[in-house]
Amino acid sequence: MASSINAAGYESLQWQFYELYRAFREAPFYHLAIEACLVLWIIKLIFFTRKKQQNHELTEEEQDEVIADWNPEPLVPPMSEDNPASNYSVISGKTGKYITLNEYECLDMASMNFMGLMGNHEIEEATMEGVRKYGVGSCGPRGFYGTVDVHLELEKRLSGFMECETSVLYSYGFSSISSAIPAYSKRNDVIFVDEAVSFAVQKGLEASRSLIKYFKHCDVADLENLMIEQDVWDKKNPKKAKLIRRFLIVEGVFMNTGRLAPLPELIALKYKYKVRLFIDETLSFATMGASGRGITEHWGVDRADVDLISATLENSLASVGGFCTGTSYVVEHQRLSGQAYCFSASLPPLLAIAAIKALNIVEDHPEYFSNLQMLSKHLYEKIGEIEGLTVTSDIASPVLYLTLQHLTGNTSEDKAKLQAIVDKCISKGVALTVARILDDAEHLCYNPSIRLAVHADLEMKDADFAIETLRTSVQELL
Repeated sequence: MASSINAAGYESLQWQFYELYRAFREAPFYHLAIEACLVLWIIKLIFFTRKKQQNHELTEEEQDEVIADWNPEPLVPPMSEDNPASNYSVISGKTGKYITLNEYECLDMASMNFMGLMGNHEIEEATMEGVRKYGVGSCGPRGFYGTVDVHLELEKRLSGFMECETSVLYSYGFSSISSAIPAYSKRNDVIFVDEAVSFAVQKGLEASRSLIKYFKHCDVADLENLMIEQDVWDKKNPKKAKLIRRFLIVEGVFMNTGRLAPLPELIALKYKYKVRLFIDETLSFATMGASGRGITEHWGVDRADVDLISATLENSLASVGGFCTGTSYVVEHQRLSGQAYCFSASLPPLLAIAAIKALNIVEDHPEYFSNLQMLSKHLYEKIGEIEGLTVTSDIASPVLYLTLQHLTGNTSEDKAKLQAIVDKCISKGVALTVARILDDAEHLCYNPSIRLAVHADLEMKDADFAIETLRTSVQELL
């Protein structure tokens, strides 16, 4: 019995060696070569130790020579002389209808204080009470002991003002839209976006890692061509198309151009090609429409046709921060996916109180909006008559952009001419500014321009003074 078991084991061993031999014979040469190299490498690692390199200590003279020859690269690229970060004006004292700019007393038409609420006494008093009650900071994100009751009150008030279901509050206006976009749009999703969107929107697009399709500025026909191309691709790839979400992103009033989005046509395309529509109302919130409810009220369209609206508290409401508003189904998603909401300290309570008080004021004074819009139209028409300048923004925009009628083609030279006009206006008592664009970072390059912001607290005589000051400055310099 034992001998038969031993014989069977011997035969099995012979068969295994035979199979190994046959596999060796049939294996390709490159396979054997690789295995041989691996075996030799393992042997080397086991039996041959690497000789320790002898450390050669440098003398003091050699160390000084090495240090002298070392030329480190800069941590950041050198800043050009015309970079906006290195050239700025300085305001002394409180900001209001008049400001002290570079030691000149000026009518403020440079800051985006559209409702004229900067320095408002009622807001100041409410804010000081808030400091005594809540202190000066929140010291935590909204989800980690950073939510204060005034945050919830402000979100509720903003939802009511915009006639939407709910709102989510951010502590910084720039981060509102730049966090909202990547909260919804992910890799492989498609975003149709106007080529002139602001830098904040561009940062959101980058963070989303989606497929970005830019269409010409306010060109609905070009947008539809892109949507048709996408529709054709979807029909050719139905399985992949089911996994792709499609978004359309525009601004109510474009920060870089002052033009209005053609919202009725965009909404028609939204339903025709089944995309989600996001609007950044940084400039149109509390400026456009009979009651300041933004670009949707201006065009008379239903706010339910817009999936998400983003805006800032830093212009018309004279505070800090931003918000997104819309349906609960859409907006609440940001409380877990909006990076600036989840990871940044919440808005200081005193600033939330300032925004609530400002919202109370504009709701009680709807005439502010009609006055702002009347002044915008008046300034647009009269400045358009000034020889040497061209108004490139829309007539209803609260921000006017003025370019040279005869551009030289040299950006630096054109910018220098406009800056000279601005400096002359400041010396005569009107604060303006050259529009600041990060040329090396923006998606689109723009002609140099002067930016003029209209304020609701201006009187007609103030507007006429600004127009005449600009006219005489242009005549003297051009």
